[in-house]
Amino acid sequence: QPPRAGQLLTLLIDYEAGEGPGVCWLAPEQTAGKQKPYMYTQGQAVLNRSFFPCFDTPSIKFTYSATVKVPEGFTAVMSATSWEKQKDNTFVFKMSQPIPSYLVALVVGDIVSADVGPRSRVWAEPCLIEAAKKEYDGVIEEFLAVGEKLFGPYVWGRYDILFMPPSFPFGGMENPCLTFVTPCLLAGDRSLVDVIIHEISHSWFGNLVTNATWGEFWLNEGFTMYAQRRISTEVYGLPYTCLEAATGRALLRQHMDATGEDHPLNKLRVVIEPGLCLFLGVNPDDTYNETPYEKGYCFVSYLAHLVGDQSKFDAFLQAYVNRFKFQSITADDTLAFFLEYFPELREKGVDSIPGCEFERWLNTPGWPPYLPDLSPGQQLMRPAEELAELWAADGLNVEAIEAVDITGWRTYQLVYFLDQVLQKSPLPEGNVERLSKMYPKISKAQNAELRLRWCQIILKNNLEAEYSKVKDFLHSQGKQKYTLPLYRAMWGGSETARALAMETFSATAPQLHINVQNYVKKILGLE
Repeated sequence: QPPRAGQLLTLLIDYEAGEGPGVCWLAPEQTAGKQKPYMYTQGQAVLNRSFFPCFDTPSIKFTYSATVKVPEGFTAVMSATSWEKQKDNTFVFKMSQPIPSYLVALVVGDIVSADVGPRSRVWAEPCLIEAAKKEYDGVIEEFLAVGEKLFGPYVWGRYDILFMPPSFPFGGMENPCLTFVTPCLLAGDRSLVDVIIHEISHSWFGNLVTNATWGEFWLNEGFTMYAQRRISTEVYGLPYTCLEAATGRALLRQHMDATGEDHPLNKLRVVIEPGLCLFLGVNPDDTYNETPYEKGYCFVSYLAHLVGDQSKFDAFLQAYVNRFKFQSITADDTLAFFLEYFPELREKGVDSIPGCEFERWLNTPGWPPYLPDLSPGQQLMRPAEELAELWAADGLNVEAIEAVDITGWRTYQLVYFLDQVLQKSPLPEGNVERLSKMYPKISKAQNAELRLRWCQIILKNNLEAEYSKVKDFLHSQGKQKYTLPLYRAMWGGSETARALAMETFSATAPQLHINVQNYVKKILGLE
């Protein structure tokens, strides 16, 4: 029968899914326990079309339910507001809030959970669950409470974290109710818990108010970076947050130097031809870069700077979330609402201040026309810069070095110090060996951010005595952001370093994500 206008239809589609790029099947050796296989889905940006039939665009939101039957000895979890286990190892899920397709996620594996707060639990393989519980007990609720105070109610019910197998190529994926994260966050001393603040911030920016197209990804990530740094300022103070933002700005600088400032990806509004991506075999992940995050953060900071009063801008963010919750919007919607909310700024014509026009922010590639003031971070940066200077000197001033106590330095201050040392490397003969002995907190760190920098320093200084640390780190995890820089450094180094790259890759390739394997092959000329 021809349906009437406005009549609701139920459509039943019979389909099979298997080998698509959105569904990752891991062999036991790619997991932490090495005993059982594992499967997970990764929808962002346009991969869930290979997992289930959907309108695979962030412009459309829907609720969903799912029934998942898995073999004995396995557990299924999804990004859903309710979760129920029935007989025959069947799990039933419901997501009662509307979400875009890329946020539907499923994991099946040998996983268990532990409570870490009134509305939070951690999920992990049995061999990791104790470490996960110890690292996150009590901290998530603090971050959620500050987020709610700043941005309004947390609407997703639970906030659980799933620690993925070591081969998971990303830092985190903000699937609602169930964030997926790299096991690299289990540093053993809570030194990386603030990475979770970024994923928690997506609960308002990205998951609740969503970019309608991937060409305006900064609406998700720029606002989330701003929100993350607001929460971090409340929890850890302004100096530390400015220091973290300075490391972010350095990454943006590196990225723009590598691509050239006027590269078309270095604007906030990127033209993505509909459908062209997959047709041309362009993986949207290849367009992923620092611009929407850090340049987006600068634009949101510029809007706050125009308002000139933090509490007024916080109130605006809360009104913005409330106005557009459960919707997908464009930058034009965001900026029109900003000018409507602050009519006195609209009168002043703040959208067209020469050099900082909103239009220019969106459509001109290159360095941000406005940079927020990070000088409060100087009190943490200056000591790190001075210490790096001392270590780069020809004759070491041991007395001056010993006078600096780094035991109280937090992760980003140490990272900033190591970035400075790396820039000054290779250091004079013998200095790196002394540095390694003097700071076991750095050279023997379990913290992945410190391990990455220490491995880079080892390679840049050709410190063959510690090459085993590079090998161990690459055997322990497969995160893209850690793996590729180390292979680039080895490949650009000595014969021994190149041999180390080949040997490590042939041993670890099976445990890497397919995308990461291919990127490493490119670096090593194995294509």
